[in-house]
Amino acid sequence: MIWYRQSGIASVFAVSIAITLSIFACASGDEGNMDINWEHNGERWSADRANAWYAGLPWPAGANFVPSTASNQFEMWQAETWDPETIDRELGWAAGIGFNVMRVYLHDMLWAADAEGFEKRIDEYLAIADKHGIKTMLVLFDSVWDPFPKLGPQKEPVPHVHNSRWLQSPHIDIQKDPSRYEELKPYVTGILTRFKDDPRVLAWDLFNEPGNPVPQYQPKEGWTREEKEQAHLILLGKIFDWAREVNPSQPLTVGVWVDVGRRTNPVPSLDKLMLERSDIITFHSYSPLPAVKTAVTWLKRSGRPIICTEYMSRGSGSTFETVMPYLKDQNVGAINWGLVDGRSQTIYPWDSWDKQYTAEPDPWFHDIFRKDGTPYDEKETTLIRKLTGVAR
Repeated sequence: MIWYRQSGIASVFAVSIAITLSIFACASGDEGNMDINWEHNGERWSADRANAWYAGLPWPAGANFVPSTASNQFEMWQAETWDPETIDRELGWAAGIGFNVMRVYLHDMLWAADAEGFEKRIDEYLAIADKHGIKTMLVLFDSVWDPFPKLGPQKEPVPHVHNSRWLQSPHIDIQKDPSRYEELKPYVTGILTRFKDDPRVLAWDLFNEPGNPVPQYQPKEGWTREEKEQAHLILLGKIFDWAREVNPSQPLTVGVWVDVGRRTNPVPSLDKLMLERSDIITFHSYSPLPAVKTAVTWLKRSGRPIICTEYMSRGSGSTFETVMPYLKDQNVGAINWGLVDGRSQTIYPWDSWDKQYTAEPDPWFHDIFRKDGTPYDEKETTLIRKLTGVAR
């Protein structure tokens, strides 16, 4: 059994990490060479298969979605706060501007507590989305925000604070203990088996931003960024293995998210794992257009379809006006953060964790619609309709 200190992981955990990393290095044949092997296969889809899949889609455009009545994954999916009426209404607004894909987060604790009920609600969500012509990219795990999730009623959002109740998955106690990783396998294989041939599922995003240190919670997590990255290197490898056992008809992916295209000499080991094992290439960028161009240019070396699964934060220079037309021109899918202003409070910027806000920020950081369905900026929704082909 792996043991760790509250303030840091004990040496036995470090030894476990070192052994595992050496196994990865030997298995890849790189022995320290961190260049991407774009043709790495195993059971990975061939580039031809991935490109044929992508060619059969309309240009993917959409948003990361949580209904405005939910502050986190638990409030979206638990029976007590399940809100299909709001989901239906808000996905209708998304379809009205031509969006055809949503990226939606699940959580392992929901499945462990009530697999049948959770899967039933996922099926109901997929039926609503499909009614609006929307496919869904389902996200299994997440490295960001609160590392101590608890089922049941959730605390009220902290006023005016960005994503104040969003949850990591799995719980930090599991993340820090490799001897417990196998506890997650039934969730991965159970969810994928249930929906492996469902045409309403666009793709599987296995892990959102692995290694993200979440500075707001790092002291409470009790480990360093390096330790978290190394642990997630082990965990992510296992998640890919479990998903490959199921062999879903939809592609698998995990998106690179740190300075994409600029950390290439050497490529960090976690980025390397994500890029070499994904069927389709996904990435995040909240930077202005030049950085997005750098990312896309580098990722195109893969010869595989590319989807940007997070972008658009007005305050940091990532906007619909600047980024979305470029992604369309490059045939790169575009999934922005946020659809409707709500309990996630992502109209507020990241610095709302440190800086006090008392009213709606100008500009909004994320999101497109107000709670009544009116756009935050009609020029944006007009542009989106033009790019998605539903201009009116």
